[in-house]
Amino acid sequence: MSKLYKPGEDNKPAGSYKEVGPRGGDVNHGNNAKIDKGDRLPPTSKAGNKWTKK
Repeated sequence: MSKLYKPGEDNKPAGSYKEVGPRGGDVNHGNNAKIDKGDRLPPTSKAGNKWTKK
């Protein structure tokens, strides 16, 4: 299982991230995000969801 990141965390590795549930499961209509080095992870569509690197 990939490491889970909370929304708003910064200084994470650059790349593409996928929104997942609180324990890492798939989310219906989940968001995708692409961040550059030093950027902050955006908010998720539902409280409690997290991000994982693709």
